[in-house]
Amino acid sequence: MARPPIDPRLWRYARSARGYLALSVALSLVVTAAIVVAALLIGRVLAGVVTDPGSRTLGAWTVELVVLALVIAGRVLATWSQSRLAHRAGASVVAELEGAVLAAGARLSPRELDTRRTELAVVVGTGLSGLRGYLVGYVPALLLAVLVPPIVLAVIAAHDPTSGVIAVITLPLIPIFMILIGLLTQGRAEATLAATTRLSDQLLDLFAGMPTLRALGRETGHAESEPDAAAHTMRHRVRELGDALRQRTMRALRMAFLSSMVLEMLATLSVALIAVSIGLRLVFGEMSLYAGLVVLVLAPEVYLPLRMVGERFHAAQDGMAAADKAFAILESTPAAHVDGGHVTAPALDGVVGAAAPGTVELRDLSVRARDGYAPAGLSAVLRPGSLTVLAGPNGSGKSTAVQAILGLITPDSGVVTVDGVDIRELDPDRWWARVAWLPQRPVLVPGTLRDNLELLGARTADRAARGPARVIDDLEAACLATGFDAVLADLPDGWNTVVGPGGSGLSLGQRQRLALTRVLATDRPILLLDEPTAHLDAAAEATVLAALQVRARAGATVVVIGHRPTVLTAADHVVQVRADRAEILR
Repeated sequence: MARPPIDPRLWRYARSARGYLALSVALSLVVTAAIVVAALLIGRVLAGVVTDPGSRTLGAWTVELVVLALVIAGRVLATWSQSRLAHRAGASVVAELEGAVLAAGARLSPRELDTRRTELAVVVGTGLSGLRGYLVGYVPALLLAVLVPPIVLAVIAAHDPTSGVIAVITLPLIPIFMILIGLLTQGRAEATLAATTRLSDQLLDLFAGMPTLRALGRETGHAESEPDAAAHTMRHRVRELGDALRQRTMRALRMAFLSSMVLEMLATLSVALIAVSIGLRLVFGEMSLYAGLVVLVLAPEVYLPLRMVGERFHAAQDGMAAADKAFAILESTPAAHVDGGHVTAPALDGVVGAAAPGTVELRDLSVRARDGYAPAGLSAVLRPGSLTVLAGPNGSGKSTAVQAILGLITPDSGVVTVDGVDIRELDPDRWWARVAWLPQRPVLVPGTLRDNLELLGARTADRAARGPARVIDDLEAACLATGFDAVLADLPDGWNTVVGPGGSGLSLGQRQRLALTRVLATDRPILLLDEPTAHLDAAAEATVLAALQVRARAGATVVVIGHRPTVLTAADHVVQVRADRAEILR
C-alpha cells in the first residue's frame, strides 16, 4: 500500500509537529509570493532598461529596486526561518517519539520485549534520528511543491499562454519519473532498517559470547594449528558485518544520486524548451520582452520544488521507515493509549485496597509457547504466611507463570485471581506497588547503590526514621541475610558507590546479592523470586532461604522458582509446573 506524502500518524503521535506544519505552510506562502513578485520586478526593470534608453539610470528604478531588495530579503528570511523551525521541530518530534516508543516498549510483555528488544534499540537509538531529514528537507519541499507550481504556472500563462502550455505538458514528467524511481526503490529503506537490526543482533551475540569463547580459548572459532584460523577470528567476523552494512548503505546512496541526476536532467530540458520557444518568438516579434523575461525567470521555479521533493525523498525514507516501526510499536500495545505522544495506562475498575493482598490463586493456567503450552493447566493456591516453590524442568513455564501473576502476560486459558478478584481487573500500578519481584536477570540502573536499593521503596540507613521494627524489614538484617554487608565493607564509598548500566562494576554474585537485599528490605506483602540463589554459595543460600522463611512467617506471600534440593527442602509447599508440548497440535 502506498504511503501518504505526509503520514497523519506523525501528527497524531507527535504534538509538536502540528504547530510546525501550520507555520511551515505560512512560510511557504511567503516564499511563493516572494518568487512571483521578484520575477515581475526583474522583468519590469530589465525590459525597461533595454527598451527605453532614457531610463537607464538607478534613479529611474529606485522604487522597483528597493522593493526587489525587500522581497529577496523576505524570501531569504522566510527560508531561513523555515529551516530553523524545521531543525527545532525535528529535534522535538524525535525526542517525543523516542519517549513514546520507550514507554510503549516498557509496557510490552517480557516475552514480546525479548523478541523486539533489538528492534526497539535500533528505532530509538539511530532510526528515528532520520526523521530530522524528513522534517528539515522533505516536508518544506513538499509544501513548496504543492503551493509554488500552480501559482507560478498561473502567472506564466497570464504573460505567455504558449509557455504555460509547454510547462503544463512537461511538468508531469517529473512526478511520473519520481513514481517510477519510487517503485524501483520500494522497500529499500525498510530492507536497510531490517538489515541494520539483524546486524545489530549478530554483533550483540558476538560480543555477549566473546568472554566465554576467550575463556575456552576458542575466540578464533578454530584451533590455532589450523592454517585458516586467522581468517575466522572475531575481528574478521566483525569486519564482515561492517562491510555488509557499508555496501548496503552505498547501494542506497548510489540510487539516490542517480535519481537526482534523472530529475535534474528532466527539469533542465523542460526549461530549455521554454527558453528556446521564447527566444524564437522574441526574434520574430511575437511577444514582448517584459513577458519573455518574466517567464524565463519563473520557468525554473516551476520545476525546482518538484526536483527538491525528488532529491530529498530518499533522505526522508530512512526516517519514515523507522517511524513506521515506531508507530507499529505504539499501535501494538493494547494496554496503553497515546495522547499527544504520552503513553498512559487505562484505568481499570478493580483496585487493590490499602490492606495487603492475600491469597493468589492460579486456576487451570495455560500459556502458549513455541511448540505447546508452558505452563499447561497449572492450578495452585499461593497463601500468605507460607513459602511456596514452583518447581519443574527447564522450559516448563515457571517464569511464565510468575509473569502471569504480575499481569505482564495474558494467559491463553485459565485465570489468576487475588482474593477472588481476576488479576486483569486490578489497577496495574497499584497491584505492582504491592509486589516485590526478583527476575532471573535483576534490573540495576546506572547510579549509586542507594538509587538501586530504593527502586522498590527500600530505605537506606541514612534516610527517614523507620517504622515498627521487624527483623527482615531492617536493612542491616537484609544485608546480613544476603551477604551484601561484606560487599559494602569492601567498597570505599558504601551505598554511594556508582555502578553502570546493568550493574557493571559489580560481579554477577554481587549484583544478585544487591537485588536480593532490595527485595528483602521492602515491606511489600508479596515476594516473587526467580532462582534467587542461583549465583550464591551454599552458606549464603542457606541464609537467604532462612530470611525468606522468616518473611513468610511474618505474613508475606513468598513464591520462589527453584529446583535445588535445598530450596525444595525450605518450602512449605511445592507446586510442580509442567508443559504440554503435544497439546497445541490437537
